[in-house]
Amino acid sequence: MENRVNTKLLLNLCTAAGLVGCALLVFYGWRHQLFTSQEALQAYITGFGALGALVFVVFQAVQVIIPILPGGLGCLGGVLLFGPWRGFVYNYAGICAGSIAAFLLAKLYGRPLLAAMFKPGTIAKYEAWTSRRFDVLFAAAIFLPVAPDDFLCYLAGTTPMRLGRFTAIILLGKPAAIALYSLGLNMVFQHAAALL
Repeated sequence: MENRVNTKLLLNLCTAAGLVGCALLVFYGWRHQLFTSQEALQAYITGFGALGALVFVVFQAVQVIIPILPGGLGCLGGVLLFGPWRGFVYNYAGICAGSIAAFLLAKLYGRPLLAAMFKPGTIAKYEAWTSRRFDVLFAAAIFLPVAPDDFLCYLAGTTPMRLGRFTAIILLGKPAAIALYSLGLNMVFQHAAALL
């Protein structure tokens, strides 16, 4: 029981640190007028060269492991920062890497990790999936952006699913969902910006 409390405390601290980090980045961007235009933000990020892209990919991976912001916002950020194609590639790389890491963490720590990270209602809602054809349900949920993918990656790690099958589902199922988020949110953002 004490180990479970320590794990939950550690995850809460990581989430809080992530939120503080995001707030500091937003404050920094606001102070340096990086949010005045898409071009200003792109110029700032591209000033870091390959390091800027690497930091973004790592950020996207961490977003899956420790969900701080809705994943769709990260996808929109990738498109706004790097353009539709490079943004898609960076989103895809980061989200796939984070998904695989979440699966492996759940394989290592098991069900107590789920209890420490997610609400009991979320766990109960998808618990029944593990007694049926989980592979099929999981693949459908990953392909169609209708379920909490981050949670499902952790849940998959608590099932008998092997890493190879999980990785194949993620690598083949994620492109459509990421493209839908990335390019769809970009269209909404561009339309909203045109109205302002």
